[in-house]
Amino acid sequence: MQNEIRSHYSVPQQVAISLSTPQPSDIPGYDRLVVTFTHAEKKTTIDFLVSKDRKTLARLETFDISQDLMSKINVTNRPVRGNAAATVTIVNFDDFQCPFCSRMHATLFPGLLKTYGDRVKFIYKDYPLLEIHPWAMHAAIDANCLAAQNNEAYWDFADYVHGNQKTIAGKNRAEAFANLDQITKEQGQKHQLDQDKLQACVAKQDETAVRASMTEADKLGVDSTPTLFINGERVSGAMPEEDMRTILDRALGSPGPTSAPSDAKN
Repeated sequence: MQNEIRSHYSVPQQVAISLSTPQPSDIPGYDRLVVTFTHAEKKTTIDFLVSKDRKTLARLETFDISQDLMSKINVTNRPVRGNAAATVTIVNFDDFQCPFCSRMHATLFPGLLKTYGDRVKFIYKDYPLLEIHPWAMHAAIDANCLAAQNNEAYWDFADYVHGNQKTIAGKNRAEAFANLDQITKEQGQKHQLDQDKLQACVAKQDETAVRASMTEADKLGVDSTPTLFINGERVSGAMPEEDMRTILDRALGSPGPTSAPSDAKN
């Protein structure tokens, strides 16, 4: 089971995996299995279900439907794409190094933005998976340094990084950091930002805001990326565009758009 979990979720070798003793679950035919991922001093636990015959392993997710999840997500001063006044909000807990996040980003932009941009707003929050993505924290901080000065600079950075993860990674962490900082500098120049202020922010690499976002996500039960909250409906993983359209149409309470709005924002 450890090998299957490591293979299916692409868990790096430096992350240790341990399994609890299976315990009875509320699901007929399955026991509850707690899987612990350990890297350095950080531990993450995820609940799985394992069939009684030990031939099938399934992911177990539970949701507290008694709470208004959107009210627990702080989006103050976060960059917005789409219509800032829209009644439908898509919050995406994102990891710049996550390949599934890259797929989700490509689904959202430009396609869904072009179709729904005047009726929804997209907001990204940070949830870098530090145990397996060594440059994700650095990318999140650089992105936030841009966001502090310019909304569009943030989104241009997000588009580029999600579309060029393999190139950015380079040969090692130091090269990835250098690549990210160069991209940040170029976006700062493109959007005519205060370069001294931007470079000071990049050099400082203050993790405070990113850590706060991670803590918030943990309290919401987020344990993987991408995880989206669409007016309170939780969506985990890189969803196909057709499925996302269904969710957005449901949130909008309409059968769906017939054409792209002319005033969709980029």
